[in-house]
Amino acid sequence: MFKILLVCALAALVVANENAEVKELVNDVNPDGFNSKLVLDNGVASSATGDVHGNIDGVFEWLSPEGVHVRVAYKADENGYQPQSDLLPTPPPIPEAILKAIAYIQANPGKN
Repeated sequence: MFKILLVCALAALVVANENAEVKELVNDVNPDGFNSKLVLDNGVASSATGDVHGNIDGVFEWLSPEGVHVRVAYKADENGYQPQSDLLPTPPPIPEAILKAIAYIQANPGKN
């Protein structure tokens, strides 16, 4: 499943950048996993490694139309897809009242 997603993402990058030339392309598939890398001359790049269990570590990056360098590193394993980037939204902090309530509940467990 992850390999199909990776191949589709690489194909989408190539199609979206029809005028870009491929500077580097590596697709090594081994019995114990895979290693792939794509680098285009316009700043688009993607790389990933995976193991026989379906675990994948990768990164993809490009320059946005506004000129911002976008880089997303990710891990995909038994815990799901876990992207990391400075540009990804993050949840707001937990309000102080909620933190106090959680601490109170932990300090005073109910009777079962």
